[in-house]
Amino acid sequence: MAESSPEEKDLGMFVDEKLNMSRQCALAAQKANRVLGCITRGVTSRLREVILPHYSALVRPHLECCIQLWGPQYRRDIELLEQVQRRPRS
Repeated sequence: MAESSPEEKDLGMFVDEKLNMSRQCALAAQKANRVLGCITRGVTSRLREVILPHYSALVRPHLECCIQLWGPQYRRDIELLEQVQRRPRS
C-alpha cells in the first residue's frame, strides 16, 4: 500500500496539502541559479549587452514559468526569487 505524501507534483508543479508553493519557489530559484552559473562560466564577455540577452532567454523563463498559478505567497519566497535576479553576473 502506498503512503500518502504531504506534497504532490501535478503538471510539473509542487504543492502541499495547504496549497503552499514554497517548494516550487525554491526549485525555480535553484534552476535559475544553475543556468545563471552556466552563463557566467560560459560567456567570456561581462558586458551588459552580451549577458542580458542570455539572461532573458535562459534564466527568466525559470522564474516566470506559470508564475500566475504559483505566485510566491510569503516574503521569504519573494526574496528567494529576487535574490537570483540580484546575483552578480560577473
